Amino acid sequence: MPAIEDLRIKLFADGADLAGILALRRDPRIQGFTTNPTLMRKAGVHDYEAFARSLLRAIPDRPVSLEVFAGDEETMEAQAHAIASWGPNVNVKIPVTDEEGVFMGPLIQRLSRAGIMVNVTAVLTLRQVELVAAALHPSTPAIVSVFAGRIADTGVDPVPIMRRARRALAALPRAELLWASPRELLNIFQADATGCHIITVPPEILAKLSLVGKDLSDYSRETVSMFHHDAHAAAYHIHTDVPYRPEHQCCSV
Repeated sequence: MPAIEDLRIKLFADGADLAGILALRRDPRIQGFTTNPTLMRKAGVHDYEAFARSLLRAIPDRPVSLEVFAGDEETMEAQAHAIASWGPNVNVKIPVTDEEGVFMGPLIQRLSRAGIMVNVTAVLTLRQVELVAAALHPSTPAIVSVFAGRIADTGVDPVPIMRRARRALAALPRAELLWASPRELLNIFQADATGCHIITVPPEILAKLSLVGKDLSDYSRETVSMFHHDAHAAAYHIHTDVPYRPEHQCCSV
């Protein structure tokens, strides 16, 4: 397994806690930021535009992905143009389909041709990647976010899909494949091995970067110590004066 500094993949932080984002801004390993309305709502954000503009003022030098949230194509397009105007480092997140499952290809195509850097999000199938690739303008930078973690949640190995997705974007030198919704630190190394350009990582996984390369024997001992400490902290007790009576022989033949 390579060291973090040897990885080719770019680490983007995913979240909506402004204080946490500002702290991660100081980490040179973090090369971009992503968020979405669900994360913003969980973080207690009430004013979408005010939060987004604050974020962009704090991070003018790295890509920031901000999402439209309208349900219809016309309003999505208007929101996309507005969001793109907030800063030159904005990638506008466009869902791959609307809520009815209708592919947003025509909208993606218009925005990409207009020079707007889109981040096509909620992609889960190789066919969707292929359709998005056909809609993107080759001279406009873009991100295609494949939710590998959600693919894995269904019991399907996302690694082969991500490799094929990378090949599907090969003719678009300015389009980057993003591994979205990681579930564990290992996903960073898997995404790098499959040729993904970016992985977007939540703070709880970023916090585990210090574990990379850790000696597993030491980690085992620390885990035992943790169990021991927590049991004593909880004041657990087992009565040990009861004689053992092997009334059931589970392994008898």
